[in-house]
Amino acid sequence: MPTVEELYRNYGILADATEQVGQHKDAYQVILDGVKGGTKEKRLAAQFIPKFFKHFPELADSAINAQLDLCEDEDVSIRRQAIKELPQFATGENLPRVADILTQLLQTDDSAEFNLVNNALLSIFKMDAKGTLGGLFSQILQGEDIVRERAIKFLSTKLKTLPDEVLTKEVEELILTESKKVLEDVTGEEFVLFMKILSGLKSLQTVSGRQQLVELVAEQADLEQTFNPSDPDCVDRLLQCTRQAVPLFSKNVHSTRFVTYFCEQVLPNLSTLTTPVEGLDIQLEVLKLLAEMSSFCGDMEKLETNLRKLFDKLLEYMPLPPEEAENGENAGNEEPKLQFSYVECLLYSFHQLGRKLPDFLTAKLNAEKLKDFKIRLQYFARGLQVYIRQLRLALQGKTGEALKTEENKIKVVALKITNNINVLIKDLFHIPPSYKSTVTLSWKPVQKVEIGQKRASEDTTSGSPPKKSSAGPKRDARQIYNPPSGKYSSNLGNFNYEQRGAFRGSRGGRGWGTRGNRSRGRLY
Repeated sequence: MPTVEELYRNYGILADATEQVGQHKDAYQVILDGVKGGTKEKRLAAQFIPKFFKHFPELADSAINAQLDLCEDEDVSIRRQAIKELPQFATGENLPRVADILTQLLQTDDSAEFNLVNNALLSIFKMDAKGTLGGLFSQILQGEDIVRERAIKFLSTKLKTLPDEVLTKEVEELILTESKKVLEDVTGEEFVLFMKILSGLKSLQTVSGRQQLVELVAEQADLEQTFNPSDPDCVDRLLQCTRQAVPLFSKNVHSTRFVTYFCEQVLPNLSTLTTPVEGLDIQLEVLKLLAEMSSFCGDMEKLETNLRKLFDKLLEYMPLPPEEAENGENAGNEEPKLQFSYVECLLYSFHQLGRKLPDFLTAKLNAEKLKDFKIRLQYFARGLQVYIRQLRLALQGKTGEALKTEENKIKVVALKITNNINVLIKDLFHIPPSYKSTVTLSWKPVQKVEIGQKRASEDTTSGSPPKKSSAGPKRDARQIYNPPSGKYSSNLGNFNYEQRGAFRGSRGGRGWGTRGNRSRGRLY
C-alpha cells in the first residue's frame, strides 16, 4: 500500500508528464492502490484517480471500481469526496455505468451525500441525457425498492429544471418509451409521479401528445375490463387513473371513453363501492369526477342508453314530495333528505350530456315519467329556495376575516352548490327543456374566459375560487344538507387529484400487479 508521500510523488510524475502522461501506467496504478491505505491515502486517491482517468482507458474498469470502493467507505468525508468526483468518470461508454452507480447511491440516508448524488446526476445529464436516462431507468426497472422510489422522484423533480438543449425531442421520446415499460407494473403513487413526469414534457403539450397521455391512463385504468365495485383496489385504481386523466381533457381531447365507462359500469354500482381510504365519501368522489369529465365528452356510441342510466341515478336523489294527510300536514314524520352535493354532480352531468340529445326528456321519456320528473324537480327547487335564503341570511354582511372561519367557508361553498342546482333546474323547466346555462362546479376555481381562448370549457364562466376543506369527512356527511338544520358538510372544498397511498403495495406486489423477483445487492 502506498504512503501519502508515494501518492504525492506519483501524482507529480503524472502532472509533469503533460502530453506523455499515458506512458506512466505504473504511476497511475500506485494511485489506484491508494484506496487500500488509511484515511489520508484514501482522501488523496479520491481526488487523484479521477484527475488522470481519461489518460488510461485500459485501466478504466480498475479506476471506476477503486472509486466505487471509496464511495462505500466508512468515513463519510471520503464517501462525499469520491461521490463528488464521479462525473469525471462519465466519458463515452462509461457514462451509462456511472449513471447506474449514481442512481444506486440515491439510497443513502446522509443528506449531504444525497445532495451530492443529485448534483452529480444532473451534471452527467447535461453531458449525455440519453446515457444518464439509461442508468436511471435500468435501476427503476431492476433495482432495490428504495433505489427505484428515489430514482422516480429524481425524475419527477429534476427533469423540469433541465434546459431545452438537454431535454431535446429525442430525449423526451426516450423518456416516454422507457416510462411505458415501467408503467406495465406500478403502484398508485408511482403512477401519479410518472404522469407528472410525462405531462411536463414539452413534446406532449400538443393535442396529439395529450391524447397519447389519455390513452396511457385509459390503459392503466383497464377500461376494457368489467368493473368490480367490491374490490377496493379496483375502485381506487379507477379513481386514481381518472384523477390523472381529468386535467388532460379539453374540447379537442375527449373524455368519452371514461364517461362511457362510468355510466355503464360505475353508476349502476354506486351504492356498493368500497375503498381502503378511511373517511372517504367514495360515491361523491365518483360523481365529482363524472361531472368534471362530462364537459369534454365527445360523440358517444350509446348516448341514449347512458343518458337514461344517468337520469335514473339522478331520480334516486330527487325525492317525490311527501304525501299529505287530510288536514294538509305531512303524513310522514319527516321531510325527505335533500342531498345537494350528489344532485349538483348528477344534474350537471345530465345537463352536459343532455345537450347532445336535447329531446331526451320530451321524446325519449313517456309522458308519465316526464310528469314525475317535473314534480321531483319542483319539490327539490322549493327546498332549494329555502336553503338559499338561509345561507344568504347567514352570510349577509360578512366580509374578510369573518368569511374565513371554517363554518362560513362551508356555507359559502354550500351556497355555490345550491345556486348551481337552481340554475340547472330552471333550464330543465323550460318548454322544451334548455341546456344553455353554464355554471362552475362548486369545488372548481373560476376561470376568466377570453373570446377566442383555446381551451374554454363550459363550466368555467361563473362562481368563485374553491374554499379549503377540512379533512376526514364521514361517509354520511352528504346527508346533512337538510334545511333548516343549518349544518353543512365539510367535504365541499377542494378536490385533491393526487391522493397518495390509495393503492396498497402490500396487496401482493405493487398494487397494480407484481414486479417479480429482482436481483438484490450491488449492481455496479
